[in-house]
Amino acid sequence: MNNTFDLIVTMVRLGYSEKIIKASREAGAEGGTILMGRGTGVHERKKLLGIPVEPEKEIILIVVPASLSQKVLEAIVTAGELDKPGAGIAFILELKQVAGICHLLYQPEPDRSGSA
Repeated sequence: MNNTFDLIVTMVRLGYSEKIIKASREAGAEGGTILMGRGTGVHERKKLLGIPVEPEKEIILIVVPASLSQKVLEAIVTAGELDKPGAGIAFILELKQVAGICHLLYQPEPDRSGSA
């Protein structure tokens, strides 16, 4: 089987994950996984009573066929406003092997018999 897949990892401010998932689905992705995290980058150095506060982040993991990666990434950048400083980051990792996504590997052939 010669199917190649990519993992799109996106880290955004709290509250943006639903926008990211929606945009990625509209671009052809099947869905994703949302995890919680904390940021420590240069734009997250806020303090409360002199104590550094590390804002919560959402991490979105999306597995897509490699042929859709660029389209999905572009939708994520737009939805997450990743072209603005401190909004987040997204990147693509090539996956060497994938298991458990049978629905993506074995797409049924369309019924061409004309019967319903």
